[in-house]
Amino acid sequence: MSLLTLEERRAPALKGWVPFALGFRPFFLGAGIAALLLMALWLLWLWGVLATPAWDYPPLLWHAHEMLFGFGAAVIAGFLLTAARNWTGLPTPQGIPLALLFGLWFLGRVAFLLPGLPPALVLALDLAFLPAVAVVLAGPILRARQARNYAFPVILGALTVAAALMDLQMLGYTQATAAAGTTLAVYLIVLMMVMMGGRVIPFFTDARLGGKARRWQAVEGLAPASVAAVAGGVLLAPHSLYTTLAAAAAAAINLLRLAGWQRRALWRVPLLWVLHLGYAWIVLGFALTALVAAGKAPASLALHAYTVGAIGGLTLGMMARVSLGHTGRPLAPARIMTAAFAAINAAALLRVVLPLLWPAHYSTALLMGGLAWLLAFAVFLAVYFPILLRPRLDGKPD
Repeated sequence: MSLLTLEERRAPALKGWVPFALGFRPFFLGAGIAALLLMALWLLWLWGVLATPAWDYPPLLWHAHEMLFGFGAAVIAGFLLTAARNWTGLPTPQGIPLALLFGLWFLGRVAFLLPGLPPALVLALDLAFLPAVAVVLAGPILRARQARNYAFPVILGALTVAAALMDLQMLGYTQATAAAGTTLAVYLIVLMMVMMGGRVIPFFTDARLGGKARRWQAVEGLAPASVAAVAGGVLLAPHSLYTTLAAAAAAAINLLRLAGWQRRALWRVPLLWVLHLGYAWIVLGFALTALVAAGKAPASLALHAYTVGAIGGLTLGMMARVSLGHTGRPLAPARIMTAAFAAINAAALLRVVLPLLWPAHYSTALLMGGLAWLLAFAVFLAVYFPILLRPRLDGKPD
């Protein structure tokens, strides 16, 4: 079965390769490959196929670190470097500068898998990438004086701190900093998704279906503030009444926000419902965090609602849409992508909901959820690998 759209089959043959024409191309491709390889390595170790890991770090910590700063950071970089050009009308890295940025990301991934590298070198290689992205992103944003986007380079700086807290424990410099680094990283990425989701999800919905999403000024202000409130509670008092109430309030605020974007027709459009479901996993993550703080649920379920459901679902949907729009293609992905969108949500259900309802089947849920994740990103790569490497369908420059 051909994965090409009718428009692609009718278009003249595309010549050449443009992997570094704009930020989304190398980083979305790298994120897709990382999503497959990192999860496959984790499952192989978990089930004893890789009895002795090739790296010298605690496997669970390596898994968390790489899913956040390997897969997650690549998607963030690709999206922000592409979006900043649209926001400001100013250029962002292309060609050799973009290739060098991608090389920094790649070296950070390889450094943890090469035995014998000095810990200080591994630390330097891993921590170089996010500050570099922050600097090149800050340039056009500051020149354009776009105050509403000043937060993004700052968040990238804070993510660097989170990465450092994880790296220091992985490399043996500290004994108990990784948990704080993991929590900080997850909530910073959730904050970024809440900020960007509030812009793009209703905009994409309105553009496709017409009409106007409902927005309430108070809710728009409270949504990102609620993420910060929950993050502070989880970091400083994870099992307190404050954290329980803050997380419950965050779930209610973001559920109300999501409800304002709803149209029945959106469930007929895969590129829309995957984004709405991704945001819904943020809401569920907050609700589970309230249960965790009250001692009613294990913390891993809330964590994976954020990571598998929200980060996995929203990033897959955004990569699918952005890649089409910025390569001059119609906003209608190959039909098989609907299966990928279903698979990533199935992965989250298996990883979060099944263990919550049937704890005895935790191991089965872990394996099946991992396989569903692999299916989702295998389909993404099959469809988007040529799209991300080939020139725009309309012949225009990126």
